[in-house]
Amino acid sequence: MNNYLKIAILFVAAAAVNAAAPFVLTHIGQFEGTETTIALALWCLGLFLVFGWSCSKFAQDTLFPSFTLQLLIGIVLHDALSPLATQLPLAVVVCTALAAIILKSGGDEIDRRDFMKIAFPTIMIAVVGYLITFFVMFPLLMMIGLDGRTAALLAAIIGSTDPAALIPTLKQLVFKEEYKRLSGLSVAESALNDAVGAIFTAAIASMILEGINVDSLSSLSAGLFSQENMLHLGQQMLFGIVAGMIGWAAMIQYEKYKQKNYAAGINEAPYDFAIVLAIPLVTFVLAQTIHGNGFLAAFIAGLLANFNHSAEYFHGQLHNLETQIESLAKPIIFMMVGPFVSLTDLADTALLGLGVSIIFIFIARPAAVLISLFPTNISLKEKLFLCAVRETGVIPVVLAVITVAQFPDLKLMMPLTAWTVIWTLSFLPAVTPWWSDRLGLIEKTAN
Repeated sequence: MNNYLKIAILFVAAAAVNAAAPFVLTHIGQFEGTETTIALALWCLGLFLVFGWSCSKFAQDTLFPSFTLQLLIGIVLHDALSPLATQLPLAVVVCTALAAIILKSGGDEIDRRDFMKIAFPTIMIAVVGYLITFFVMFPLLMMIGLDGRTAALLAAIIGSTDPAALIPTLKQLVFKEEYKRLSGLSVAESALNDAVGAIFTAAIASMILEGINVDSLSSLSAGLFSQENMLHLGQQMLFGIVAGMIGWAAMIQYEKYKQKNYAAGINEAPYDFAIVLAIPLVTFVLAQTIHGNGFLAAFIAGLLANFNHSAEYFHGQLHNLETQIESLAKPIIFMMVGPFVSLTDLADTALLGLGVSIIFIFIARPAAVLISLFPTNISLKEKLFLCAVRETGVIPVVLAVITVAQFPDLKLMMPLTAWTVIWTLSFLPAVTPWWSDRLGLIEKTAN
């Protein structure tokens, strides 16, 4: 059966489940005590697993990225997943934990020695470029009708790109030798500016909670660049790096353990995989404990350890980690939009969402790339490529869920984040191979 027909059937099935959900949830609500909580949690988990797998399976050999299908299916299942909307702390914890693991794996994807060669342009585009994106987006979002709070938070949230969405696109491309650094630069930017985005979004949220006026660019800038806020941002960065280095130290000890077992002929103990998951999570908690940024800590730990590039005895575990991310982490996070956005919400914000996405893709991103990379040795062709590599995804969704938990009255936040994710994940991966070929950057496109 044609996969496009299977996708259509999948949406019909999701709609049928959603229509039956009120009856099912009412029945579950009649259970006693903790039985209700357990049944609701397993119901939602089952939907994530079954429909998440189906989206990944049926998206193969189609124009639709699995991420986009998972997000849309989650929205179709809005009523069926509604128990999660009333359990915001649980949704925040799940999204945050999975995002930390994904960011650590993003660090694994970059060879540490290769990163040192592109460290300066990476920092420029991930930090300076993020700030440019934010300050371009904020006034333009207000011009198209958003209020100051929504514009500021949305500009901060969607300024983060996504290594989980970006890596599959880059793996399709075989860059010419002189342009091979583009892959590492793109992934490194996406992982680093996720941490910057998390820090910046938290700073904007704190300002709003403190009653600081964010209804104009001048008042927003005054609050952001105040001495107190700059010290807070610096603290988040510094202690996030410190926590990441402690996580790196833990990974060094783990590597010695694996090396010793490998030499003794003991390889791939099934229970060792728990450590691969535990280190980014514990590193995240450590960063929070010392008032650093957990997302930055998880990325730094993965980047510095970087054991997958040199040690054969890690390859199996890291393949398993990639499998778990593809089959569990990504579908759960993308479908997590569903409890907070209905099809009606999506339809009502369609034009506004398109406007936000156009501003983001065609104005903010090129400005960020061209200005932030001006003092670097990145060529014009490479800059033009980077202008078109701006997928949003996991981290913006996580940040949006966290923000909705803090500001439930900002009704446009999740729908507009969803639209930005939909447009960037649908449009940009589709044009990236063609655009790379037009720029003469690739040898061939891998099938």
